[in-house]
Amino acid sequence: MGTLSPADEAQLKAQLQDAVIGCTERCLYHSAKWAAELLDSLPSADDEGSDTDVDSPMSDAQPPQTPNLVRKDPIEARLESRETHKFLLAKTYFDCREYDRCAAVFLPGPLPKGASQAPATPTAKAKQGAKGKAKMVTPSKSKLSNDTMKGISQKALFLALYAKYIAGEKRMNEDSEMILGPQDGGVTLNKELPTVSAVLEEWFKDLPNSGRQPQGWLEYLYGMVLAKGKNEQLAIDYLIKSVHQYTYNWGAWQELQGLLTTMEELNGIVTRLPQNLMTFIFHVTSSQELYVVNEQIHTSLSQILTIFPSSAFLKTQRALLHYHNKDFDDAEQIFSDLLVSDPHRVDHLDNYSNILYVMGMRPKLAFLAQLATATDKFRPETCCVVGNYYSLKSEHEKAVMYFRRALTLDRTFLSAWTLMGHEFVEMKNTHAAIESYRRAVDVNRKDYRAWYGLGQTYEMLEMHSYALFYHQRAAALRPYDPKLWMAVGQCFGKVGKIMNGIRSYKRALVAGSYYDAGVGASFGSSEVTGLGGGILDPEVLYQIALLYERINNMNECAAYMELVLAQEEGPDYEEVGSEAAGGVGVTATTSKARLWLARWEYMRGMYQRAMELANELCQDGVEVEDAKALVRDIRARMERGGGDAED
Repeated sequence: MGTLSPADEAQLKAQLQDAVIGCTERCLYHSAKWAAELLDSLPSADDEGSDTDVDSPMSDAQPPQTPNLVRKDPIEARLESRETHKFLLAKTYFDCREYDRCAAVFLPGPLPKGASQAPATPTAKAKQGAKGKAKMVTPSKSKLSNDTMKGISQKALFLALYAKYIAGEKRMNEDSEMILGPQDGGVTLNKELPTVSAVLEEWFKDLPNSGRQPQGWLEYLYGMVLAKGKNEQLAIDYLIKSVHQYTYNWGAWQELQGLLTTMEELNGIVTRLPQNLMTFIFHVTSSQELYVVNEQIHTSLSQILTIFPSSAFLKTQRALLHYHNKDFDDAEQIFSDLLVSDPHRVDHLDNYSNILYVMGMRPKLAFLAQLATATDKFRPETCCVVGNYYSLKSEHEKAVMYFRRALTLDRTFLSAWTLMGHEFVEMKNTHAAIESYRRAVDVNRKDYRAWYGLGQTYEMLEMHSYALFYHQRAAALRPYDPKLWMAVGQCFGKVGKIMNGIRSYKRALVAGSYYDAGVGASFGSSEVTGLGGGILDPEVLYQIALLYERINNMNECAAYMELVLAQEEGPDYEEVGSEAAGGVGVTATTSKARLWLARWEYMRGMYQRAMELANELCQDGVEVEDAKALVRDIRARMERGGGDAED
């Protein structure tokens, strides 16, 4: 994707401008903000020193018209014109957060409630006869469809049903009461979902015979409702229809993104999406959400940034890619530059605070907390920033208080659930930690940190089978993170599945890109040919050796112990003239391996080698007492006439 031609750029500007207006009219303010920020980040011709005077006739020239914007069919245009005043009234009610009142402007009277319909009167029961209670919904539904929905434009119907949906979400949060309280979680539901779903189902059923053209907005709302009802495959179908009919509604892309859990699923639906710029942006952001970081994703993002060079959203995606790849310095620099260019922007500051927390940059985190609080103290992101600050100060109770506050503002705010789980682990409150991590997973099944947190918490409770399941979920989401595979290997060892544990630890070595494992090759006995000049993690090698010892495969165990020692100096098999990679030096792990090998050589009668290893331990100052005892044993054995049995 290169730079756009002037005609394409004019069309893109017109489409984004139309998206800002269309989303704002339907009260989709976050999507409107996203489109407006992207529109503003397009380089303007006026920025390059246009000399046209404001009073010049040239300044009145109209921008080029674009033929590809969504055009209303005549029926919709007539309906919208007729209901202009009512629509403005409904929108003002929505803006004033009077959601039920907004919906009632266009959908007065009873709406279908599905199975929750109020009991019928005795007269109605008599007329109904033996047909049963479920049939009572149908007259309401068809009455609404025929009498009301035909006289409402799609724009008005969307606003009314969206207001109903938001009203249900608001009541659900009110009924849930306290965070992690008895009513929190899946106990309370959005009671308006059956209503909205029934109306939309009827509307789409009648669409082929109505002569009206779909616009994509009602498809988006239906997809959102279906996703809430866990009907995910049908939700994906409707969201794909939505982005085909109206491409620049970012909310539809976000809903679609939330339903994808693997790169296979993402690659599977890309062919069903419109082949345009929005699909390109969607692919990059979805890959970032799935923790896929590679050169191709960075290249794609760079190409999009050539079109929107000053987009804060796209720069944030770059920072998050670096964050997932643990390039904290690069991520921090991007966030720092964004903060300088737009100090009042609160979006994704929780991610920035995570980076500062990991880097231990307490003064900068304190400044960020002050800045975010001064901008808007009642944003979930702000509460997470302050919570991270208190966590870094080890004031875990205060941190939990702020994470709770973030969730009171938005119960679906993923960062707060995960971070609160971490704090409960620090406070040794395992029950609350498990519940917090579970809620994080409910919000987003792609959050490997929550799965890993669940695994760690169950390990603290000595419930290794449970821990193994959760660590495997985390490793499946992030297969190139060696820490996660080490956790899996440790759990396999605890539950007695030794070979599975060995395979997991070897996978940890692969995940760290330390070596290229040959197919079916046993790493310990493979002459270390696939290292590629890298340093292996001594702890992983040591754990593999111990697992081999548990199944009495002493040759493999010894081979891995030798590999642990080899990491002290680093690989010495580079070509002549190349700079040798430095080793890890003497560590507690390498000293334990040296002691094991010394004892192993002593048992095999290789006294000279055992003596060398034990003397090295005495010089290193680690495991000294055990080493001195071993030296005495070796000398005693050799003095008794055994001599040196080494070949």
